[in-house]
Amino acid sequence: MVSLTIDGKSVSVPEETTILEAARQLDIHIPTLCWLQKVTPTGACRICAVEIEGVDRPMTACDTPVKEGIKVTTQSEKLIRTRKQIMELILVNHPLDCPVCDAGGECSLQNICYDLDVTQQSFKSENVNPDTIDEWPLIQQVPSRCILCEKCVKVCHEIIGADALFINDKGDRAFIDKKVENCVYCGNCVSVCPTGTMISKPFKFKARPWALRKVPSVCTYCPSQCQIDINVQGNEIFRVTSDDEGTTNNGNLCIGGFFGYSYVNNKARLSEPQVNQELVSWEQAFETFVADVERIKSESGAEAVAGFSSPRLTNEENYLFQKLFRAAIGSNNIDSEARFGALQTLRALDKGLGLRSASNLISAIGNADAVLVFGADPSAEAPAVEWQIHEATRRKDGKLVIANMRQLKLTKFADSQLTYKPGSEIALADGLGRLLLDRGLLDEKYLSKAVANLSELKKQLATVNLKKVLAATGLSLEALEHAADIIGQAENVAIILGADISKSSLGTVKSAAIANLAILCGALRNQGGLYPLDEKGNMQGLLDMGVCPESLPGFQAYEENKEKFSRAWGCQLPAGGLDAEGILQGIEDGKIRLLYLAATNPQTFPNSNRWMKALEKVEVLVVQDIFPTAVTKLAKIVLPGVSFAEKSGSVTSIDQRVRALEQAIRPVGQSREDWEIFAELYGRLAKKSVTFSRSSILSELSDLTSLYGDICFTGEDRLRPCLKQPYHPADKSLQYQLVSVNEEVEGLQLLSGKSLSHFGTTSTWSPAPLEIEPEGLIQINAADAEAVGVKDDDALKLTSETGSTIGKVKVTDTVPQGLIFAPYNFVELGIQQLMPDGSNRTSVQLTKA
Repeated sequence: MVSLTIDGKSVSVPEETTILEAARQLDIHIPTLCWLQKVTPTGACRICAVEIEGVDRPMTACDTPVKEGIKVTTQSEKLIRTRKQIMELILVNHPLDCPVCDAGGECSLQNICYDLDVTQQSFKSENVNPDTIDEWPLIQQVPSRCILCEKCVKVCHEIIGADALFINDKGDRAFIDKKVENCVYCGNCVSVCPTGTMISKPFKFKARPWALRKVPSVCTYCPSQCQIDINVQGNEIFRVTSDDEGTTNNGNLCIGGFFGYSYVNNKARLSEPQVNQELVSWEQAFETFVADVERIKSESGAEAVAGFSSPRLTNEENYLFQKLFRAAIGSNNIDSEARFGALQTLRALDKGLGLRSASNLISAIGNADAVLVFGADPSAEAPAVEWQIHEATRRKDGKLVIANMRQLKLTKFADSQLTYKPGSEIALADGLGRLLLDRGLLDEKYLSKAVANLSELKKQLATVNLKKVLAATGLSLEALEHAADIIGQAENVAIILGADISKSSLGTVKSAAIANLAILCGALRNQGGLYPLDEKGNMQGLLDMGVCPESLPGFQAYEENKEKFSRAWGCQLPAGGLDAEGILQGIEDGKIRLLYLAATNPQTFPNSNRWMKALEKVEVLVVQDIFPTAVTKLAKIVLPGVSFAEKSGSVTSIDQRVRALEQAIRPVGQSREDWEIFAELYGRLAKKSVTFSRSSILSELSDLTSLYGDICFTGEDRLRPCLKQPYHPADKSLQYQLVSVNEEVEGLQLLSGKSLSHFGTTSTWSPAPLEIEPEGLIQINAADAEAVGVKDDDALKLTSETGSTIGKVKVTDTVPQGLIFAPYNFVELGIQQLMPDGSNRTSVQLTKA
C-alpha cells in the first residue's frame, strides 16, 4: 500500500492507483472531461491538473500514479487560473450552438464552464474543423464540438472490441473518424461523449434531456438483461440510456439496447382484440375463448387443447400461463421454443452437474485466466458476455480459445481458433479431454473430491482415439494441443456454449460432452464458470416457471410433484402431457383442436413450413402477440399483448439475477399486459373469483419452490433485484456422462444462427437495426460462390429436404468452404423452413436464381 496526503487528508491505496482514484476515495472532487472509470486514462483534456509538493508544474491526476509520502493539492488560485485557461483553449472555435445541441443540459463541457466561471473566450485560432459527418448510419459526428477526449475511441477499442473509431489527421486538424465496416452501432460512443459531438440520429431534435422522465428497467432482448433507463415523454419512448455506476453492464449497451427500442412505438402494433379477423371488445374475445375451450373439452377432452408460451414474457406471466393450462383448462400440453435449444442443453447440464443455468455471474468471466467459447457467438447471442471476454483476455492476461464452425467477431483476438468441421463437436470435446489427461493437466485432487464416477471418467478418456478426432474435426494435433494447454494450465476457466450446440439435432449429447470438458478443466471450481447462452431475454425465467410438460415451477418433476401443486391450487392436475413435437403431431392427426400461442411465432421454429401447414388445420388458433404476422392471419382469436416497456414484472438473466421491469408507458390502444389476460381467462374458466397481483404470484411461487431467497420479496408490490440460489455442487455430485454418439454429415451444410444486429424477430420492427441490417443475407465462402456462379448481392436458391428459399448472397471468408450461414431473424428469408425438425443445420443444394 502507498500512503499520501490529498488536501490535508491522508489515504493509503494500492500501487498503480492514480491520484484521481485516490482522491475519489476521500470524496475529493477533481474536475475531469476525458477521464472515464471503465477505460484506461488518456490525460488529454488536462482539466484534472493538480499540484504536487516539490514538483514545479501541475500534473494530471487521471494518469499520474501515487507515490509514497507525496502531498497533493487539488484546489488553489493557481490551479483555478490554469484550469480556466485550459478550458478557454478547449473552447477555441467551439460552436455556440448549445440551444440546439442534443447534449444541452447534460454536457460535461457546459457544466465545467459553469463550475470554473468561464464566461469569455480569450484565444482565437483559424477554424480548421472538418464539416459535420452525416453519412454514418444512426450516428452523426460534429467535429467542431469535439474536445478530443478519446472516450469514444477507448470504449470502442477496449470494451466493445470493434476498433471502429480512430483519430484522423494531426494537431489542430485532428478529428474522430470511423472505419464504418468495423462499427457494430452499439451507441456507446454517443453515451460517453461529454459534449454533443456524437449524436444519435433517431433522438436528434426530438426532446430535451431535462424534459424526459427516466424509468429504470431491464433490456429483455438477450439473456444478459442489461440495466437501462427508458427515457419517456408523454406516452412515447424517446431513447434508452444506462448509467455507468450501479449497473451490472457498467452503462454499456449494444445496438438492441441503445437503438432497438423503436419497435415499441411502431404504428403497426396490434392494439385491439380480434375474432375471425374482425375487431371486437375484450369481453367478446374472452367470451369466445372460454366458449371454445369449454366446447372442445366437452367434445374431445382437455387433452385437445395445447399452448406455447415465450421467453419474451415475464416470470409472473409464464407462471400464470402454465397454471392457466394445468389448473383451469386441465391440460399439460404446454411447451415453448426452449424445446429446440435451451432445454436440450439444460437437460444435459442438470444430469451431469446439477446445473440449470450459468454456474457463476457473468462478471466472473472478466476474471478468467482462460475463456473457451464453444459453438457460441457471444457478440450476437449475449453482447455483455463478449464485453467480459474482452475484459479477461485483452485488458487482463487471460487467453481466449474459440471453437466454432466459422470465424467470429472475436476471432481476431483469439489465442487459439479451432475451426472444426460441422458435426464434430463431440469429437472435439473428447479430444481436448484426452489431451488434458495425456499432458498431465488434470487436477486429480479436485476430481477425486468432486466427481462421483471418476473411474468411468478415466476409462472413457482412455478410449478416445486422437487420430479419429483429428480426422473428424479437420484440425491439426498442434492446434488441439495448444488449446488444451491454454485451458489446462489456467487456474480459472470460463466455458461459454451457445446455439450451435443447443439448437443442433444432438444438442443434449453435445452439451453433455462440453459438461464433461467443464469437469476436466475445473471450470466449476474457483472463479471459473460454465455459461449456456440462449438468445432470448427471459429464457431462464421461462424454464424456471415450468413451461414444459415434464416440469413444474422450480424444475420439479411433473409426475412426482403434481399432487403437491394440486393441493396448493385446489384442483387435480392432469396426467401426461405433450411437448412441442407431440403437439405438432397431434395437430396433424386432428387431436389438438385448440392451440394458444402466447408471444410465440412458429415461423421461427425448425421446419417452419410443417408448422405453418399444421396451423392451417387448427380448429381454434389463439394468438397473443404485439405485431401482425402470417400467424395472426390464421388465428380465430387475436389478443394484443404489450412490450417490455408497457408492463411490470420480473425477469431472470442467464446468471441467475432476478430483476424488475417497471412500466414506462401505458399500453398501446386497448392492448393489455399479458399477465392480466392470463388472469382474466383463469378466473372465467375456473368459474370462481380470483385475485392475482405480481406480489401474490411471486409469494405463491416462493411457497411452492426453492428458486428464490427471501431477499427477492422485500418491499410491498415492487421486486428488488436479487440473485437466485447460487450454484454450489456438493462433493461427489458431478457425474461424467458417457457419450458415444457420432453425427454423420454429408454434402454442403447450411447453418442457421443469430444476426449480429437483430434479436429474434422483434427487432425487425425497429427502424434503427433495419438500417444496419435490412435483410438476411446468405453468407458463403468464395470457393462455393464461384462454383455456383454467384457474387455479392446475387440471388441464390437454397433447397433442402424440407423446403427452399431465395436470398441475396454475401461472399465472405468467415465461413469455410462447405458451410453456408444465414440468420433466422428474418421471416422473409425463411431460412427455418429448410431446417429439419429440431435442428439448426442441414444439407442443401445451391442454384443461382
